[in-house]
Amino acid sequence: MKFETWGPIYQLVVRDFEYDPTADRRARDVLDDLSTVFDFDRLDFAGETVAIAGGSKTLERELEQVRTADRVIAVSNAARVLQHAGISPDLGITDLDKAPETHITLSKAGVPIGIHGHGDNIPAVKRYLPRFDQNHVFGTTQVEPTERVVNFGGFTDGDRAAFLADHFGADQLTFPGWQFDDATVSMEKNRKLMWAGRLLRCLERRRHERFPVLDGMREELEDFPGGESWNCIDE
Repeated sequence: MKFETWGPIYQLVVRDFEYDPTADRRARDVLDDLSTVFDFDRLDFAGETVAIAGGSKTLERELEQVRTADRVIAVSNAARVLQHAGISPDLGITDLDKAPETHITLSKAGVPIGIHGHGDNIPAVKRYLPRFDQNHVFGTTQVEPTERVVNFGGFTDGDRAAFLADHFGADQLTFPGWQFDDATVSMEKNRKLMWAGRLLRCLERRRHERFPVLDGMREELEDFPGGESWNCIDE
């Protein structure tokens, strides 16, 4: 997704959560200072089924979806679950709030890791990023990208991973380990999950596809303030 398309969507997110874009830009700049240029030719998913493995409790009973996919992206804590199951992902996506040590280990084994910077994880970026193998790390941001920090769209680690897979040509996306109706999460986490769902709905329309993980909730996802101006199709 081009930033010109993502920017207005990001503004809806900022308005809803009352975030400060300046803080997101500070996080991006910290990532930019600590990162090197990554060779994105390594992330060619053209024609492949990509499993976007989420970190919900359902992942352990949905591992067959992971094993049958051509490529696997481990989202946040899913990296730890996959590691325990003996599954090595092709890519990890994290904002370092869960399982940072697992993602560090994966990078040292040659697995590319996308590290996201946002307004309230700057201390974690400074603490953990230098410990990654820098040959296998790239930074992501919600605001304007730089040469070393990219923005392919997305707000949470999970939907960001889906947009990345779409950008690199995935033929089909599956979503093991995703749970939108988890009653154990906080109110803020639930709001973030709703935004992840809205963005996956956006990605469905972009790809002319329907993700079973969204069945039964599409109408709810499209009914929100600002939704009437929603657009994720690049001009």
